[in-house]
Amino acid sequence: MISSIFGRTKPINYIILLVFLFFFYWFVHFFMFQKSYSPEQLMGQTVILGFLSFSIFVVNFIVLRNKITGGNSLAILFYTLLIVLFPEVLIDSNAILCSFFLLLSIRRILSFRSLKNIKLKIFDATFWILIASLFYDWAILYLVVVIVAIYFYEPKNITNWLVPFTAIIAMVLIMLAVLALGNNMDFLRDHYFFDFQFNAVYFYDWSNSTILFLYVSIVLLCGFLAFLKLGSVGVGKIVTMRLIVLFFFIGLLVKVLKSAPDTHPILITFFPAVVFITTYVQSIKKDSVREIVLMASVIVPFIVFLTNALMK
Repeated sequence: MISSIFGRTKPINYIILLVFLFFFYWFVHFFMFQKSYSPEQLMGQTVILGFLSFSIFVVNFIVLRNKITGGNSLAILFYTLLIVLFPEVLIDSNAILCSFFLLLSIRRILSFRSLKNIKLKIFDATFWILIASLFYDWAILYLVVVIVAIYFYEPKNITNWLVPFTAIIAMVLIMLAVLALGNNMDFLRDHYFFDFQFNAVYFYDWSNSTILFLYVSIVLLCGFLAFLKLGSVGVGKIVTMRLIVLFFFIGLLVKVLKSAPDTHPILITFFPAVVFITTYVQSIKKDSVREIVLMASVIVPFIVFLTNALMK
């Protein structure tokens, strides 16, 4: 049943997921975490929901355009299910905005493979990462992905290595102009403090640590199985998957470095996670087994969510 709905790219899939995400977003805010907002704050939260909803389209565009997965909607289904598994990400606006701009960055990075307009793509990827770092300072670590991508695709062109510096200079100049107009010149110094915010309470909580451990373990297992399936495909696909692996591990590092009580950067790991999970599910040959895996993938996050909701 699930395969028949999300096994293809159909407009109804977007409608189902976006409608669900709309109601789930407000349920988490008003009922699970009992938030209250003024009319102005409510408008701001609606804008954040818009960024989250558009992220669904960006994820689907990336996996289909780069032929990372097959012609289906499983990636955006798993992306939504991971949000159900980690509902706390919905109350962290910085996580949603940071994740959105990182998706725009990885979209450009993965398109390096065509070697067309690569300098422009390097500039764009670097620029989007810098914007993402305005929400999480440690997100600037994703510049490593840009450097590694240049090394993989076109390392002999010296100008490619200089493009990230031009993007950084452009970003700094724009930010200085904006901050000067807003009379907030101390923002860059105060924001890019790069402090280590380790939330021991979160990791010592058995429910949080167990869910996080199982999540990372399943993603890594699916990633390992995905690489085993890549033995017969072209080198280009393997390089793409290596970059996605790097994207995932940097996300985990940011999660550890930025694990304050009010921050939930685990959201930035969802894109590589859904790539690995989708690749594994697609590799299951028997339709009945694949359907059972999909049903479990849908049921388990809701069981975990309801359990946590009742415990709060």
